[in-house]
Amino acid sequence: MEQKKFKTEVSELLHLIIHSLYSHKEIFLRELISNASDALDKLKYLTLTDESLKTLSFTPRIDIAFSEGDEKTLVVSDNGVGMGHDDLADDLGTIARSGTKNFLKNLTEEQKKDSNLIGQFGVGFYSSFMVAKKVEVISRKAGSDEAWMWSSDGKGTFTLTNAERDSQGTTITLYLNEEGEEFANRWSLERLIKRYSDHIAFPIFLTYDKDEYDDKGKKKGSERKVEQINSAAALWRRSKSDLKPEDYNEFYKNSTYDSEDPLLYIHTQAEGANNYTTLFFIPAKAPFDLYHADYKPGVKLYVKRVYITDDEKELLPTYLRFVRGVIDSEDLPLNVSREILQQNKIMSNIRTASVKKILGELKKISDQNPELYTKIIEQFNRPLKEGLYGDYGNRETLLSLVRFKSTTEEGFTSLAAYKSRMKEDQKTIYYLAGGNEEALKRSPLLEGYKKKGYEVLLMTDDIDDIVVPSIGTFEELPLKAINKSGAVDELDKEESKKKAKEGKSVLKKMKKALDKRVKDVVASSRLVDAPAVIVVDDNDPSVQMQQILKAMGQTDMPETTPILEVNLESPILKKIELSDDENYIAELSNVLLDQALISEGVMPKDPADFVKRLNSLLSR
Repeated sequence: MEQKKFKTEVSELLHLIIHSLYSHKEIFLRELISNASDALDKLKYLTLTDESLKTLSFTPRIDIAFSEGDEKTLVVSDNGVGMGHDDLADDLGTIARSGTKNFLKNLTEEQKKDSNLIGQFGVGFYSSFMVAKKVEVISRKAGSDEAWMWSSDGKGTFTLTNAERDSQGTTITLYLNEEGEEFANRWSLERLIKRYSDHIAFPIFLTYDKDEYDDKGKKKGSERKVEQINSAAALWRRSKSDLKPEDYNEFYKNSTYDSEDPLLYIHTQAEGANNYTTLFFIPAKAPFDLYHADYKPGVKLYVKRVYITDDEKELLPTYLRFVRGVIDSEDLPLNVSREILQQNKIMSNIRTASVKKILGELKKISDQNPELYTKIIEQFNRPLKEGLYGDYGNRETLLSLVRFKSTTEEGFTSLAAYKSRMKEDQKTIYYLAGGNEEALKRSPLLEGYKKKGYEVLLMTDDIDDIVVPSIGTFEELPLKAINKSGAVDELDKEESKKKAKEGKSVLKKMKKALDKRVKDVVASSRLVDAPAVIVVDDNDPSVQMQQILKAMGQTDMPETTPILEVNLESPILKKIELSDDENYIAELSNVLLDQALISEGVMPKDPADFVKRLNSLLSR
């Protein structure tokens, strides 16, 4: 027996690995299975290239077994390339020295592309000590008759002794500590294998005892079972020509637990500067947490088919958080724990290309299959609008994808379709934001636009007041909110000037009566039936937006007073014009303002005062 010290400051480094490097102790099983997969992949390569191994009988597999007795153990075994005396001493005796890394150095660039090797850092094996008080490794190198056992408690030394093994490969036995006892359990192991290693290229078998019971429910014995746990196949790695829509739908439902087929799948296999595969799905229904701050991302990251994370919100931009699927990279560099993505160029390139691909496919669907695209928009129009506010690189595509309701069209319409229907004398795209569709359609603000035959887009999402002003123009046409003062003048400048001159007296009376409740009182050139409506300055947030900001906790924002736009032809305005009773004028003016606020979905600040004024007017 040989007893040796580790070749680095192992006690400190192992402490770092065990307590700091991995945030979840269950990761150890993923690491051991990944190492076993590497060993199988190496031998598979060598049986094709090494003359001495070409006749080797080799059916690759990974076996996992456990003991639930007083001494709880977990065994991970493979029939891969194995290790000899020097390999065990060097590769397991030196932290962060990786046999896989050395093996890769000897491969050509083309061979590396075909390799499924992932153990780049040489520390995954040591994660075993998070759950084990002692680890034994028995290994026999392919082509050799000798087997050796490496053993250590992870406290500074290891031993090497002669051992027996029937064939090439490696068997790792973990003597579980208190932290690891939970893994001597069939259900825990199945869960972890399916989560982290379901798509490893080789079959993983779990050996366990299945209890048998008689008719009265009394245990009569147990039967030894060996069951393959993983699928050993990654659908996204298969050629698109070999797959049918049913294959994609089944994979989607199995991986997301959704009962409905997706509306759309997007499968990309990229080769070149970056080699990666993506498979994205658009669900039929919006995820329940789509608008939660702590939403669960829908895309899983793999590296060479090994699961890395499903909790990384940077894989796609936030506005595409409804997308489900897989990103599988061949050459993405990760940190040693494989748990935290580095901010690196490769991931950035994959993200950029993936976003363009998703948006491009949505654009194609919108052009070729409007019925399907309507289903997508019904669920995901709002998050796509979010992209307009932040993703400037894809703004033009997003502008072609988002949809709006309209005063003249059924269902949804695009900005391009609106432009195609504009009247010859119309120079502006008009819109009205805030509230639901039915409330907007009843807005008095629309009266003048209907009279002129102008279409108005109805913005019914709560973010429209933020997003749409940021658009500015669409194909050189300005977008104007009709509840902003700037749109009033554009509708009919001459008529507005004429009205203002005619109503100078009544406007003065009302402004005095309303005092600080309004920024101004102006004559309307667009109201037909309604006596009054509120608008705001171009640079002020709308009344609805002010309410949203307050609901979000921005209580310290400065108060923005509205502009009251009045219809001089209304009988109520005629009464104000003819009256010299200041109390009467004040009552009428304040009730008109409160009614205008209510029609915009805003409660008056003092409802009791509003009711009192209204009752006073009714009593007259």
